[in-house]
Amino acid sequence: MKQDYNAWKECWRNSKINKSNFIERDIYYKIEIIGIKSPVWFYICGAILGLYKLFLRGIVCGGEITLKFDKDAIVFIDGNNFYHNTKKIGVKPSRIDFFKLCKFVCFKFNCNCKKTIYYNSIPDIRDGNEVYWGHIKFLENLRMLPNFEVKMRKLQKNSTKEILKERQYIISKLDLCGLCKPKVEENCDFCIGNIKRKEKGIDVMIATDMLERSIIKKECDCCILISGDADFIPALDIIKNNGTDVFSASLPRGYSSELRKKHHYLVLEKQLILDKCLKD
Repeated sequence: MKQDYNAWKECWRNSKINKSNFIERDIYYKIEIIGIKSPVWFYICGAILGLYKLFLRGIVCGGEITLKFDKDAIVFIDGNNFYHNTKKIGVKPSRIDFFKLCKFVCFKFNCNCKKTIYYNSIPDIRDGNEVYWGHIKFLENLRMLPNFEVKMRKLQKNSTKEILKERQYIISKLDLCGLCKPKVEENCDFCIGNIKRKEKGIDVMIATDMLERSIIKKECDCCILISGDADFIPALDIIKNNGTDVFSASLPRGYSSELRKKHHYLVLEKQLILDKCLKD
C-alpha cells in the first residue's frame, strides 16, 4: 500500500487539475496538507474530488464526462455544406448524432456548447413527397435535441437568365459545326440543361447571426462554425477583431485552405466521425 500511495502522490502532484477553480483548489490543498500525511486521507480526499468533478462540475453524456470550461460557445452549422461533404466520405447524414458532434467539437476547442443553430434549405414538395417529408422529419428531429435551433429557407429556382446561360454554355461545349449549331439552338434549346433549385440566402443568414450573437448581443465567448466555406472568412475576421474567439470545423473534402490558414480549425476525419459522432 505504501508503494501505491507514493505512486498516487506523484501522479497527483503532476496532474493537470484546474487550480483556478476555487472549490477545486480548496480540495486540492486539503489533499496536499492532510492527504499527503496519511494514505487513507489521501484516498478519501481524492474520492471527494472525483465525486465533485462527476456530479457538480461535469455533465454526463453518452457515458462520457465532459468537463465544464471557462468559455461558452455557440455552434453554427452550415447544413447544406455538411450534408454534401458527409455523403462524399461515404457516411449517411442521417446517421450523424449532431448533439454528440457539437459536444465533441466544443470539447476540442476547450469550451462549453451553449447552443447550436443548424441552417438548411428545404426542397419544394413538387420535387417529390418522399424527398420533401423525409427532409422535414430530419429537421424536426434536430429541433428536439437540447439547445438546438433550426433555421430554414426554401430552395430557389434558377432564374430564366441563369437557365439560358447554362444552356448556351452546354451548346458551346458540343463543338458543333456552323450548320448544326443554329439548328440545335432553334430546335433543341428547350431540352438542354435542367431547371435547378439552389440554396440562396443561407450564407448571409449564418454570417448575420454569427455577428449579431457574438458582437451585438454578446451571447457567447466563442463562435464555432461547422463549414469549410471560405465565404465566411470576412465575418469571422470581424468577430475575432472584436474579442470573440473564432474556430471552424469541417470534413476534409471541401475544407477551404484559406479558412484554415486564417483561423483555428479542426478537420473532422471520417474515422473520427464514425468513432465519436454516430447515433447509438
